[in-house]
Amino acid sequence: MKFLNDLAPAHDLTYNDVFMAPGRSDVVSRFDVDLSTSDGTGTTVPLVVANMTAVSGRRMAETVARRGGIAIIPQDIPVDVVADTIARVKAAHPVYETPVTVSPTMTIGETLSLIPKRAHGAAVVVEDGKPVGVVAESDGAEVDRFTQVRDVMSEDLFTVEAGLDPREYFNALASSHVAVAPVLDGGALAGVVTRKAALRSTIYEPAVDPSGGLVIGAAVGINGDVGAKATALLELGIDVLVVDTAHGHQVKMLDALPVVRAARDAHAERSGRRIPIAAGNVVTAAGTADLVDAGADIIKVGVGPGAMCTTRMMTGVGRPQFSAVLECARAATEHGAHVWADGGVRYPRDVALALAAGAGSVMIGSWFAGTHESPGDLRIGADGREYKESFGMASARAVANRTRDAAGFEKARMALFEEGISTSRMFLDPDRPGVEDLIDTIVAGVRSSFTYAGAGTLAEFAERATVGLQSSAGYDEGRPLHVSW
Repeated sequence: MKFLNDLAPAHDLTYNDVFMAPGRSDVVSRFDVDLSTSDGTGTTVPLVVANMTAVSGRRMAETVARRGGIAIIPQDIPVDVVADTIARVKAAHPVYETPVTVSPTMTIGETLSLIPKRAHGAAVVVEDGKPVGVVAESDGAEVDRFTQVRDVMSEDLFTVEAGLDPREYFNALASSHVAVAPVLDGGALAGVVTRKAALRSTIYEPAVDPSGGLVIGAAVGINGDVGAKATALLELGIDVLVVDTAHGHQVKMLDALPVVRAARDAHAERSGRRIPIAAGNVVTAAGTADLVDAGADIIKVGVGPGAMCTTRMMTGVGRPQFSAVLECARAATEHGAHVWADGGVRYPRDVALALAAGAGSVMIGSWFAGTHESPGDLRIGADGREYKESFGMASARAVANRTRDAAGFEKARMALFEEGISTSRMFLDPDRPGVEDLIDTIVAGVRSSFTYAGAGTLAEFAERATVGLQSSAGYDEGRPLHVSW
């Protein structure tokens, strides 16, 4: 990346402070762009779901991996729960969506609470292992909540066979005027397919491990028996191990990384597969170099840019994210490592600019919290808008989760300190309520950015992108107007 007219900035920059100038391009189509990463995680789009309790869970992980990204399970989750999550993600089909399944005797009230967990808006009614009907949200309208599903489900069941071409699935659903159909494999339910899913399967390549299972990562902290927890996660089959703390450039991190690396290397000898280690967060070249030297393959960059983070306002510590990514990415490259830009992205342009600055992937948290696939329960505001609750990982709520096993006095003492928002409403976009809808938007913008730069790969984009500086008025000029002036 270079600055337009070689105009070096006199101060650090946020994503809003910069723009990308178009260059000569022979990349004709967005579909000519390859967004595959080279950080060893197996991802085919450079998107990572942040290890936030309100964002990253089983449904999020499998859905994002089907579209080429990876989700990181937070460090606060008990190992037995993580084990179940990893097993279920690995067992999920890489193409067909996982259905919401209910029994014919389940109440419509229970069913309506499950349907929002998936973006396809329906539940498959299963009896004796075989689908017997489909129930949508509309089927529960003006029906007593204790009515059984079998009394309202659609028994005129339209199904498709496994193994068809995506175009065949799309045409079958379109000609039958149905939005979602169960996929049968030898009579057994293999998943569900929608028209959008059929289209997406021709655009995205799932991120899978060498055995064909969807990829998933998990985080550990820097306290306690880090080596034992890292070993346990590696044995469960994770695809990237994230050593995570708010202040990554500290002695405890530098002590923990060699322990984690030793656990990783021992696992590699047993399994024949070397799992990448990510660590952070840092915002300087010195921090990047120290973490790489201590054993990290990927450096997580960002202190304070996240929507839930109050670190900069509480402590004055942090750094504008574009400059942080730019400096850390250059240092990582010199040391043979990669960086993830963690936080501060609110539009597809921000993702593109992070990649232009040299990020190998971009980590997203709050933006994905307001989707069907995030772990929170769907709520309805007084204005009728759907939302989910999100919270920062240094908030009182998150600290309480992390210290649940501490003694009463110590737990109360630690609860006095917090640096994150404990409750925030993340509204679902009616036009883009699922995480796949947001991925479509992000990837469309990023692919288009690549064509403007004349880049067909991430490496070419980081090399060829030309970035200029702009005032707040320049940024405002680029914002669309939803009403006339």
